Amino acid sequence: MYGPADLAGLDARIAGCRACPRLVAWREEVAVTKRAAFADQTYWGRPVPGFGPADASLLVVGLAPAAHGGNRTGRMFTGDRSGDVLYAALHDVGLASQGTSVSADDGLELYGVRVTSPVHCAPPANKPTPQERDTCRPWLVRELELLRPTLRAAVVLGAFGWQAALPAFAEAGWTVPRPRPTFAHGARVTLGRRPEPERTDADADTGTRTSTEASTNTGTDSDPVSAYPPEPASASASASVELFGCFHVSQRNTFTGRLTPEMLREVLSAAAESAGLTPRSPRG
Repeated sequence: MYGPADLAGLDARIAGCRACPRLVAWREEVAVTKRAAFADQTYWGRPVPGFGPADASLLVVGLAPAAHGGNRTGRMFTGDRSGDVLYAALHDVGLASQGTSVSADDGLELYGVRVTSPVHCAPPANKPTPQERDTCRPWLVRELELLRPTLRAAVVLGAFGWQAALPAFAEAGWTVPRPRPTFAHGARVTLGRRPEPERTDADADTGTRTSTEASTNTGTDSDPVSAYPPEPASASASASVELFGCFHVSQRNTFTGRLTPEMLREVLSAAAESAGLTPRSPRG
């Protein structure tokens, strides 16, 4: 079975990725020029891996790290206004140890929840290109594969994350309905598990390699996850995943009231219950 060590290894490889020249240049420029308020801090300036336990049953999928948030602190949704809203809501419903997230060493713990994004580098103007999204997708696919034994629900923040997450779930072994579901706040979609093909005696007699044996590539920055073998068939059987849509916790959405703390808590609570977690009742 895959476990924490495998996910930690994936996180380390993500942090060393240099596959997208525009994103590499931007994240490193920001780490040098900095924002005046953080001039005395050392910026992370690298891709930001996911955050949360390796046996999470609920996944929160964002967009990309903020230039002076995750790109500074090295942790998803940490050190910016969007993270303030997200982690306050997670704490309100009992899924986080505290309601603030200011630095990677602030003691924050997540309970049964992992937070990730389809793009791991801070993009200029918070807008990754479709090519950058697709280049980064193998990281999300691999993360989903490693979470597969325990994952039961996911909250996707915003239309960009929704469009990126659906093909990643499909590549990781879940069935996405056709036509592909459109994003909406409050949307809920069941992604079933595709049955694994059975290995026959003939396969063994002819020397057909298992999925693990067939993967021997050592991997490169431009081919991020090729060093990892597919998950063994014995660990592949898992339940369906309930996918929940939620407006992104961006300042534009929260400042205008398009997404209120109550709306966010309601989605997180519903997703937690679907994931088999026990959330607190959302506060008004």
